[in-house]
Amino acid sequence: MTQELTVLVYAAVLGLVMVLLPPVVDGATGGRRYFNWNAGTRDTPFEVNPTAERLRRAFSNFMETFVFFAVIVIALAFADKSSAHSVNGAWLYLGARILYVPCYAFGIKYVRSAVWAVSLAGILMCLYTLLT
Repeated sequence: MTQELTVLVYAAVLGLVMVLLPPVVDGATGGRRYFNWNAGTRDTPFEVNPTAERLRRAFSNFMETFVFFAVIVIALAFADKSSAHSVNGAWLYLGARILYVPCYAFGIKYVRSAVWAVSLAGILMCLYTLLT
């Protein structure tokens, strides 16, 4: 397995952790909204505490980039084009996505956007390797 695929697996684990964070944070602060919503019909949106809501949006943002990262990394493996540049790009993506979670959860403006841009740079590094 290439190093990029290993990073992809770690990114998937990060996604699993991120999907669990909002309900855990909501429950830890006395909320039962996630659990009640999940047990019901899920027809209507619901409100949670601000941190849990930011974590929910952080996961949504993660999913917007993860699919592109995954496709590019899998294509790199199929094309047998792994390089130091793409490995560094994959790790850059993962590191930035990990840093993105607390930046979003704690509402750290501007830094959060910069961290997102770094994760995009990691994807672009992998894409460059694939296309050259």
